[in-house]
Amino acid sequence: MANFDLDQLELQVDALIRLNERLREENASLRVRQESLVAERSELIEKTEQARSRVEAMLSRLRAMEENL
Repeated sequence: MANFDLDQLELQVDALIRLNERLREENASLRVRQESLVAERSELIEKTEQARSRVEAMLSRLRAMEENL
């Protein structure tokens, strides 16, 4: 009976070790993905700001042209 309990315990410990390894790998993968998404977000924010500046500049030029008419 004690041998059976130890075998069961060993199986459970092995399963937990495999689960731990899988979760560590998944966590590492998610961290890399998060870094990529944060960098992409930063780039998109910068591009949005640049586009906003260009649109505002165009609007200013259009208003100036309209005043000259």
